[in-house]
Amino acid sequence: MGAEKEIAINPAMWGLGDLTEYQAKMQTGIDNLADIHDCDVAIGETAKDAVFSIEKVTLYKYRPLDSNGTGDETLTHEPILIAYSLFGRYSMLDLQSDRSVVRNLLALGHTVYIIDWGNPNKSDRWLSYDDYVGRYMSDCVDFIRHQQNIERLTLFGICEGGTFAACYASLFPEKLGALVLAVTPIDFHADLDAEEPRKRGYLGGMMRQLSPSQITDLIDSFGCLPGHLSGTVFREMTLLDTCKKYGPSLVEAVSGSKEAALNFLRMEKWLLDRPHHPAEAAKQWLIDLYHANRLIDGSFVVNGQPVLLENLNMPVLNIYAKHDHIIPPPESQALKKLVGNDCKYRELELNAGHIGAFVSRRANAAISDAISNWIPSIEHAEHPPQALS
Repeated sequence: MGAEKEIAINPAMWGLGDLTEYQAKMQTGIDNLADIHDCDVAIGETAKDAVFSIEKVTLYKYRPLDSNGTGDETLTHEPILIAYSLFGRYSMLDLQSDRSVVRNLLALGHTVYIIDWGNPNKSDRWLSYDDYVGRYMSDCVDFIRHQQNIERLTLFGICEGGTFAACYASLFPEKLGALVLAVTPIDFHADLDAEEPRKRGYLGGMMRQLSPSQITDLIDSFGCLPGHLSGTVFREMTLLDTCKKYGPSLVEAVSGSKEAALNFLRMEKWLLDRPHHPAEAAKQWLIDLYHANRLIDGSFVVNGQPVLLENLNMPVLNIYAKHDHIIPPPESQALKKLVGNDCKYRELELNAGHIGAFVSRRANAAISDAISNWIPSIEHAEHPPQALS
C-alpha cells in the first residue's frame, strides 16, 4: 500500500521540480514577505500637487524632474492631460520608478497633469457621461488652458478614459492640439470579425448575450457597478493564469530578491484596488456602447450633442496592444476610418497585453517616446481663456 501511495504522489512532486529546491524557494519567499510591510508596497509615488478639484474629482499636476526630483519647468510643448478608466486607478501609469509612463514623460521634459476620479459610491449613481466628459474633463481642460495661458493642450486617454477623451475631442476639437488614445475601444463590435473565438472580447460577448434590462437590473441591484464585481470579471478573462499565479507561480514570484517580491506585490495591490463605477455611467458603457455600439454611428449623445468622430481633426495617435484580451485591437483600430478627412492619424502596436502596455519596461518606454514625439509645440493665447468660477 505504501509503495502504491509513493507511485501516486511522485508525479505531482516532479511537476513542481526538485522538492528540496522548491522548499528552499518557499522559505526565501516567506522570509521576503515577512520583511515587507504595507508601507513598503508603495505605488504612484512621483511627486505631484492637487491644483483643481470639482466634487470628488481632483486634477493633479506632476512636479518637474531634475537630479533632486524637483525643478523648474520650461513649457515648450503642449501640456499633457491624462485620463484613466473608472475601472482602475491612474497609478497604473506610475506603478514604480522604473516602470512609469508618467516619469518617462517628465524626464523627456513634458508638463503632465492627471485626473483622479476619486472614490464614487452609491450616492454618485446618477453621474453619467454628461458629468465625466461634459463637466469634469471639460473643467480640467479649461483650468489647464487658463493656468498655462494656452489655447490647446494634448489629451491622453486610456481604456474607458480614452473613450471619454474621444467623446470630448469630438465636442471640443478646438481645445486640443493633439489626441492620444491607448487600448481604447471605439467600435465595440469590431471583434466579431475575428475568425477565432479566443480573439473576440470576453466582456463584449457577455454584454451582447445580456439584454439591456438584465444589465440595468444587475447595476441597479447594487446601486453602482461594484469594484469587486468588475475585478472578478477581469480575473475570469484569464482564469487559468489567475489560478496559476496563486499556486506554484506565487512561489517563483516572491522567492527572488526582495525588490522582485515588491514588484509582484505592487501589481497585486493595484489589481485589488477596484473603485466602484457610478451606475448611470456604467449603463452607458455597457448598454449604449458595449451592447448597442452607438459610438460609431453618431447616436451616442453627451450633453445633448451627438458624438461625431468625424469631428476629430486634430492629430490622433492611437495605441493598441497586440495581445490585449480586454480590448481586442480591432476595437481600437476602427477609429482610423471614422476620424475627419483632415486628421493626421497614426497607429502604434505594442507587443504586449492590456496592462503590460504600461508596466512592461519596453512597452511603456515605447508609449512615452511615441507620445513625446506627437506633442505639438506650445501656442500661448493672446487672451487667456476665461477662468472657471
